[in-house]
Amino acid sequence: MARGLPPLNWFRVFEAAARHLKFTAAAEELGLTQSAVSQQIQSLEMRLGVQLFLRNPRGLTLTDAGRKLVPKVSTSIENLRTAAEMFDLGPSHDVLTVATSVSVAQWILAPHIHQFSEQHPRLKIRLLSTIWADDFKSSVADVEVRFGSKAQVGQGAMRLEPDGLIAVGAPGLELPIDQAPLIEAVGTSEGWRHWNAAQGHSQTLEPSLFVDSYGMAVTLAQQGAGIALVSSLIARPLLAQGKLRQVHPMSIPATEGYFVAHKSENRTAVDFKDWLCSLVA
Repeated sequence: MARGLPPLNWFRVFEAAARHLKFTAAAEELGLTQSAVSQQIQSLEMRLGVQLFLRNPRGLTLTDAGRKLVPKVSTSIENLRTAAEMFDLGPSHDVLTVATSVSVAQWILAPHIHQFSEQHPRLKIRLLSTIWADDFKSSVADVEVRFGSKAQVGQGAMRLEPDGLIAVGAPGLELPIDQAPLIEAVGTSEGWRHWNAAQGHSQTLEPSLFVDSYGMAVTLAQQGAGIALVSSLIARPLLAQGKLRQVHPMSIPATEGYFVAHKSENRTAVDFKDWLCSLVA
């Protein structure tokens, strides 16, 4: 049986890293952290069974396998981009386009978007969602909610707060933190290691489940898979509904967070930004 295709996002990261020959530069372009880029490259290498880069102190060097892969991946990405450009996003009149991370779309916008629609009954709203920040360009979206650090999200973006990292689990999960499976979102600067340091634990708490977003971490925790360290911004709706519980009162600061940016000349975009900030505050 033929092996399945690796996730296409891994190839996107590989292509960016191959162009820049630096994980940090690729991360800046894609709106990711350097650790997320490094991990996805490692995952692709493990899946393909070859080493794609030589890691040098001053940058990267493509291996023979990496050099063979670059033109095929670059051509495929360009073909996909050309194919996407064949389709128009639809009429722009009386349409507000909001580009947002999957986590924000699912846990914050979905339960409340009807409130904004009721305030603007003639307005059509288009929600575009993804984990990847660079899927949305400011020329397309009227409002963007992007995940990353202040340096990554660009000038003029406002952080949605409060968004400290908290430990959450299902209401029926009674195991203490040091005995429960721990869930961690990869590609973020802070994790259970930083929780350990803030708590002053003598033992090290090691995560055993790894996911690519806080939203998925929240979903696993809600289903009883373990205790997740997640942004309080994403967990708060479920905490309020009693579908999730905070298993420890401590909150630790996070380098990355959710930022909202908007087209200031678009009155409806300004209204949406103000409504969203009021909603999360």
